[in-house]
Amino acid sequence: MKQIFKSVFFIGVLILPFLLSAQNTPTINATVSGVVVDAQTNEKLVGATVSIKGTTNGAATDANGEFSLITGQKLPFTLIVSFVGYVKKEILINESKVEIKLEQDVNKLEDVVVSSRRRQEAVQDIPIPISVIRGATAEDAGAFNVNRLKELVPTVQLYASNARNTTLNIRGLGSTFGLTNDGIDPGVGFYVDGVYYARPAATALDFVDIDRVEVLRGPQGTLFGKNTTSGAFNITTREASFTPSASFELSYGNYGYIQAKGSLSGPLSKKLAARLSFSGTQRDGLLYNIKTQQHMNDINNLGVRGQLLYTPTDKIKITFIGDYTDQKPNGYGWPVAGVVTTKRAAYRQFNAIIADLNYKLPYSSPFERIVDLDTPSKADNQLGGASVNADIKIGNGTLTSTSAWRYWKWTPLNDRDYTGLPIFTISSGNSVHEQWSQEIRYSGKISSKVSGVVGVFGLWQDLKSDPVQTEEAGSAQWRFAQSSTSALWKTPGLFDNFGIRTTNRIQSTSLAVFSQADWAITEKLHVLPGVRYNYDKKVANYKRETYGGLQTTDAALVALKNGVYTNQAFDTEATNGNFSGQLTLQYKANSNLNAFATYAISYKPVGINIGGLPTANGQILLDLATVKPEFVKHIEVGLKTKPSANSVLNIVFFDDEIKDYQTQVQTPEPGVNRGYLANAEKVRVRGIELDGNIRASSHFTFNAAVAYTDGKYVSFINAPVPLEEVGGAQAFKDVSGGVLPGISKWSGSVGAEASAKGSLLGLKGNYFAALDVYFRSKFSSSPSPSEFLNIDGYSLLNGRVGFRASNGISLLFWSRNLGNKDYFEQLLAAPGSAGQYAGILGDPRTYGTTLRYSF
Repeated sequence: MKQIFKSVFFIGVLILPFLLSAQNTPTINATVSGVVVDAQTNEKLVGATVSIKGTTNGAATDANGEFSLITGQKLPFTLIVSFVGYVKKEILINESKVEIKLEQDVNKLEDVVVSSRRRQEAVQDIPIPISVIRGATAEDAGAFNVNRLKELVPTVQLYASNARNTTLNIRGLGSTFGLTNDGIDPGVGFYVDGVYYARPAATALDFVDIDRVEVLRGPQGTLFGKNTTSGAFNITTREASFTPSASFELSYGNYGYIQAKGSLSGPLSKKLAARLSFSGTQRDGLLYNIKTQQHMNDINNLGVRGQLLYTPTDKIKITFIGDYTDQKPNGYGWPVAGVVTTKRAAYRQFNAIIADLNYKLPYSSPFERIVDLDTPSKADNQLGGASVNADIKIGNGTLTSTSAWRYWKWTPLNDRDYTGLPIFTISSGNSVHEQWSQEIRYSGKISSKVSGVVGVFGLWQDLKSDPVQTEEAGSAQWRFAQSSTSALWKTPGLFDNFGIRTTNRIQSTSLAVFSQADWAITEKLHVLPGVRYNYDKKVANYKRETYGGLQTTDAALVALKNGVYTNQAFDTEATNGNFSGQLTLQYKANSNLNAFATYAISYKPVGINIGGLPTANGQILLDLATVKPEFVKHIEVGLKTKPSANSVLNIVFFDDEIKDYQTQVQTPEPGVNRGYLANAEKVRVRGIELDGNIRASSHFTFNAAVAYTDGKYVSFINAPVPLEEVGGAQAFKDVSGGVLPGISKWSGSVGAEASAKGSLLGLKGNYFAALDVYFRSKFSSSPSPSEFLNIDGYSLLNGRVGFRASNGISLLFWSRNLGNKDYFEQLLAAPGSAGQYAGILGDPRTYGTTLRYSF
């Protein structure tokens, strides 16, 4: 299967030259140029979009309001010109140099154009709930990665204790909550320029030169390459341009924050353009480790992205993209946020244990932001790749081929016990990952009433230890592992430097065929059926070996050591094929009212535990090696409206029922790294989402989004007990009816921006001020509902003020978490279940200034 996939991958690359030669016809290029101005004031408009109708050829006006287009089309043809706050205009031109005047329109909102359905269309016309964040909006709001973007899209949840252990969910579904297990696939697709990023750590990258982010909610699989059961991020970067352009940005802030961004673009020849972008971000750590006398959890990121755009004819567009991201923070570590009294004997409680070891936490509150971790920490995260995308117009549609290779390298070192005691002195899950993907699809009109998409997709992954993963205990481990009053536990050196070295590997193959049609029964009534077939295969190898500690043949002492770490090895594989699909009914009553209803079934692929398995009576529980695929039944009813020409209001109701829900559960066994996977019999998530925006005038906009989400276990009869019940009569518990982790019943965001024309230091432009509020209600931070591992609701206030000059210069001052709210993003029980749990802290108040220049 691996060879078959690689053949498909390279065939996709090799057929491109033949497709190009078949389409390549001689053209005569000409230049069309001009200026775009305000119809009333004749003020030149900077950043207006000018494109040739019916083509992808377009440009933005420069600092002088001027544009230039190189085209092989013969005059006359139609230009489409748009600018925020102005009426979009189509103008037929007969000469190569023109002046275009735009009228202001305070009573009209600009339609957001997206490509989520593999064609350019207005977001309000699509029967899918989508949130769109423009690149400029994200930059102004300081949302330079997904973690900050969640504050603008309340249905997105992201939790991360480090880059690897990232949970990205939409509507509470997607990835397992807590620590990452490499044996399962994400339920939220993450695409950048059409390329699927398979590992959760990819979501930790900084946005580099982003044009827009489209967040699609609900199952996606009949349009996108990889099947995703709860939604997708479709990220589009700014294209290389035949019009020379550049942008530079520099930001300074408290805690030593500095960020530099830049982008250069322009033609290399008449048919070849290039774009080079970079981003660098640094910030001091927000925790101070008194043991190492260093700040932790800092930001130290570098990202580079290069593009080549080749347009041999007006029907062919080929994009070559390469990117590289390197992140080297000093961290991560977290303070102990609390201690739970478990069901274990009194001598096995955390406070009794540390008292016997003459240890005391050096802080009374985690929000003192100090720790005393005795293990130096690092979390080196490196990722990158290359892709080739070809769009070829054939007939009434476009044939697209996307070939990509990506890699990820993870080199961590963590203190898993969250204290200054030598309990777990080394935790280093070094990993390396490679993926190859190939997607070929055709999108276009079949007849006057039928359009659609049909495609094939392949993904092959190889994830393995690099070269070995290490867990090691220290001299204080005996007291935490102690499970009896026997004096043997105090044997000198019994657990000193006792650990395991693990080699593991998981190879995955995913192949799919997908299709979706849009049948216009009438002009107003559309039926959209979609179908998909998935084939998934995973092969896993796992082996760990113990080392160190007291070398002894005493059976009683060996038994104590085996209670902490044991040798373990297994080989397993899982294969699954399934059909999924959807049926959508759409009714466009008029241009201001779009109603739709969707029924879909979807699968999340079969999973394999690759972090070690629990044992019973000394035997490996091999039946836990494989987890069943998730089966999702999805119902959605939505209404997209434009109550007036200057407003948008959308509402969506959804109901998801998940069978064999894949969940991450913890075990008291330290050797089961990052917990293990299990299936909950049935889960249900339902809710309502409301979002809208209004432009009260050309100088004031208001937006809001609110979501109600109710997620619970309908049936999970064999869940591990919560932390406070560890050591009781039962190791498992029926948690049916309990809430799912990570879901707030209420979440939302509200924002407003006001602007006014003016001048600064002789520069004409617009002053602006904006405020955003993000809020969420309390939520559980434990896969098995716990009385103690719940996080209180909180609200965050973010603001910015600044000036945008018409010559491309912008200056803004910003602050995040203006109220300096102390809040947790996640609570994590320490391995071994002694009762302590760590708190992942939200950022305190941050502020700074940004200077930006574009031309």
